[in-house]
Amino acid sequence: MKRAVILGFLLLLTIDTVQQVTTKLAANRLGECCGGDWLLRISTEPLVYLVGACYVAAFFVYMWLLKIAPVGPTYAAVHGHIVTVLIISFLFLGERMTAMQGIGCLLIIAGIIVLGVTEKLEHAPAPEAVPRPEAAADVR
Repeated sequence: MKRAVILGFLLLLTIDTVQQVTTKLAANRLGECCGGDWLLRISTEPLVYLVGACYVAAFFVYMWLLKIAPVGPTYAAVHGHIVTVLIISFLFLGERMTAMQGIGCLLIIAGIIVLGVTEKLEHAPAPEAVPRPEAAADVR
């Protein structure tokens, strides 16, 4: 089960990252949204259809993850693509990354980790209460 959850998170992260990067690329190819031919350009742009397919795929993977994984880490992991898209945009699309964005990425990653760890702690089996020998002697 744990392997399925990790693979599901990675799949969702990949789909969401592809969707966001493809949205940027499609927007760059389509240009300004003014003029009557803009809707025609959208309908003939293949990247727009890939974006739609990614949205549908991400929805189904997310719903599946909600069935097999805790809600907190699943919800947090959905937002991991913010980090991956920023890194890909910086490395391959020529966008800049500020120090504040870098700090934000670290905080997002830390938040996902904290939610994952605390979710494990909340669902860990409680240790059985073992009576202390001195406590039993005090009861009369």
